[in-house]
Amino acid sequence: MQLDPVETLAQLVAIPSVNPMGRSVCGPPFFEERLTEHLERVFRRLGLAVERQQVAPGRENLIARLEGDVPPERGGRLILLDAHQDTVPVEGMTVEPFSPAIRDGRLYGRGACDAKGGMAAMLAAVALLADQRPPGMPTVLLSCTVNEEYGFSGAAALTRLWTGRSSGIVPRRPDVAVVAEPTGLEVVVAHKGVVRWKCHTTGRAVHSAEPQSGENAIYRMAHVLVAIDRHAREGIGGMASHPLCGPATLSVGTVHGGLSVNTVPDRCTIEIDRRLPPGEQPEEARRRLIDYLAGAVEPGSPPQHDPPFMEGLALSDEANRPLAERLSAVVREVVGGCRQVGVPYATNAAFFAAAGVPSVVFGPGRLEQAHTQDEWLPLSQLQQAAEVYYRFLRISG
Repeated sequence: MQLDPVETLAQLVAIPSVNPMGRSVCGPPFFEERLTEHLERVFRRLGLAVERQQVAPGRENLIARLEGDVPPERGGRLILLDAHQDTVPVEGMTVEPFSPAIRDGRLYGRGACDAKGGMAAMLAAVALLADQRPPGMPTVLLSCTVNEEYGFSGAAALTRLWTGRSSGIVPRRPDVAVVAEPTGLEVVVAHKGVVRWKCHTTGRAVHSAEPQSGENAIYRMAHVLVAIDRHAREGIGGMASHPLCGPATLSVGTVHGGLSVNTVPDRCTIEIDRRLPPGEQPEEARRRLIDYLAGAVEPGSPPQHDPPFMEGLALSDEANRPLAERLSAVVREVVGGCRQVGVPYATNAAFFAAAGVPSVVFGPGRLEQAHTQDEWLPLSQLQQAAEVYYRFLRISG
C-alpha cells in the first residue's frame, strides 16, 4: 500500500490537533486524540506494529515499527523518525484552518508547514518501504509525538522507552534520529534551547482616588522590566555565542495586571522567554536572571518566579556530523544542494540527543510559513522530502 504525500497531508490538516498552549480550553479542535486515532488506522493498514504511550490524559505518543532485514534485537540498525502531532492555535487565521486548500502549488491550513508536512512525507516514505521491502533495509520507528509546541513532554516521554522501561516496539536505543520540522530542506545540526516562566510582583489594592494609600504592582513590575532589558543588552550579550545558532537571547512576551482602571493593582505578571545556545542548560539560564533581578530592583520587593512551564534543550552539533553528512548527501541527490545549519528555535531532536541518540532536523517548508495567518506548504518540497526520507532509509541499513 502506497500513500500519496499530498493526499496524506490534506487528511492530516483536516483533523484538528490544536495545542491549548496552557489555556483551560476543551472541545473538538483541541489536543491530539483524533489525529492519534487516524494515524493508528493508517499504520495498521500498512501492516505495522503499533504502540501507544500515554503522556497525559487524552494525549498519547504513537510509535509504529517497520521491520528491517535484521531485527535490532539481533544487531540490525534501528532508525527513529519523529514528527509531532500538535499545532499552534488558529485564532486570527485568514484561511480555513481545517479545510485544506490547494492553490498555486501550495497546500494551506493549520499545521501544513509545522509539522504535518514533514509527517506526511515520513508516512509516504515508510509506506513505500513497507510495500517494497528493499534488501538491507533497517528497522524504522516512526514516532508521532504530542505536546511539542508547549512543553516537549511527548519527546521526553519517548526517550524513557530506551532509557528506562523498554517496550516491544522500542527494544533499545535507536542508532540515529531524524526529526521533522520546516527546515526548507536544509539539515539542521544545531539549535537553541528555551526556558519560559512567569514572574510576578505584588502590591496592595486600594481605590484609585487614593493611590498613595496602596502599592502599585504594575509600577513595581516596571522596574523589573527595565532591569530585564538592561540584562538582555549588557549581561547575556557578553556570553559565548554558538557559531551556527548565535547568542543567547532574552524576551518578555506578555504583561498582565490590574482588575479595573479605578483600582490600584495588587498583582502583575509577565512571561519570560530565554533562548539558550548549545552548552547552556535551562535552569542555569533561569537562575542567572533570577539572581540578577534580586540585586537589581528595589530592596524589600523582589519579584517572585514560578517554576518553568516550558524547558527545551539545545541541540549541539558535536555528535551528529556523520548522520548529517549521510542525510545531506541524499538531499543533494534529490534537491541539488544542501546546507548544514543552526537555527534559533527548539525541537524534539535535543531530547533524543540528550538520551544518547545522534539527531538532526529536516523537513519541508520554512519557519517563515509556520504559525502564520495563512500557513502553507509548497507541494514541491513535500514531494522532495518524501523522496529524501525514502532514499535515506534505504541506505541506512
